[in-house]
Amino acid sequence: MAREERQILDADGHIIEWDQELYEYLQPPYKGNTALLGYPFFPSLDGYQRGAILARTGIHKSYAINADTWINFLDEVGIQTAVLYPTAGLGFGIIQDPDWAVALARAYNDWFADRYYRANKRLRAVALVPLQDVSEAVREARRAVNELGMVGLVLPANGGDLGLRKPLGHPDFWPLYEEAERLNCPIAIHGAPSQGIGLDFFTRFAASHALEHPLAQMVQLTSLVFEGVFERFPKLKVVLIEGGFAWTPALCWRMDKAWERMRAEVPHVKRPPSEYVREHVWFTTQPIDEPDKPEHLVDTMKWIGFDRIMFSTDYPHWDFDDPARVFARLKLTAQQRAMLLRDNARALYGLA
Repeated sequence: MAREERQILDADGHIIEWDQELYEYLQPPYKGNTALLGYPFFPSLDGYQRGAILARTGIHKSYAINADTWINFLDEVGIQTAVLYPTAGLGFGIIQDPDWAVALARAYNDWFADRYYRANKRLRAVALVPLQDVSEAVREARRAVNELGMVGLVLPANGGDLGLRKPLGHPDFWPLYEEAERLNCPIAIHGAPSQGIGLDFFTRFAASHALEHPLAQMVQLTSLVFEGVFERFPKLKVVLIEGGFAWTPALCWRMDKAWERMRAEVPHVKRPPSEYVREHVWFTTQPIDEPDKPEHLVDTMKWIGFDRIMFSTDYPHWDFDDPARVFARLKLTAQQRAMLLRDNARALYGLA
């Protein structure tokens, strides 16, 4: 794929949050209080110090990332625009203190708008919203989209046993979904924390990492479907980030079977779950699933819908993908490639 042919949109890249920088954007009563810097702003994702693992294994050496670094990467690889997600902030759902969650979400969103979006409009972002206080989450979603130019809202795939303590389908969160419909922006669900989903007894990070993203997203997707979120909010758009997608048909088949046999328990779910998934849910490619035969992956894409899958790099994380590697082995039509590389992300995020 020649570079001049690459009109690519990256549906999921990452920034690295530095507490010292976020500190500058906090509002009273936190503004200027250096006691904050004695503790990490975001909780540990799951007890693993991931930087230590990367350093020990030698698979990644630096997270010195800023707006210039990102623009250089986009130019080098041939990408027009990237939608950026947090890194430490993926543990946002574990925060127990609602007041701190509200303040930190506002600071993060202001920090991104000032340090990245103002530096270059090719760098876009989804907003952190504090589900710990749903009314404030609605207010921050409105501010972030209308005033700061955010293109979506990111929710945690896992709040662990400490933070949210509720699946995302819970009616307490419905006011945010109503607001997302009104704003016409997607809800993004991004995994990372492994606590509270049956992985806590692992003693190796590799074991947790293999399961934490897709397993948490399976839980949240099942909750959204069976709590009737998509029935109640027919215009809601959800994108599952960094969990792959090859597992989707199997989960949908299981949900369909459960719905067929127990419809009396979920009368508010009017249609087979797989229909809601194919109408309301998007997926990103990274990490690209790699079966023995590439045609099997293409068959899975076809089952989900080529209009529901978006290319993502996951840069600067250690396992980031180059579009040339992702699509080299896949036999796709020109239209399918355009959808995966550009058109789907443009439509979902409302990118120019």
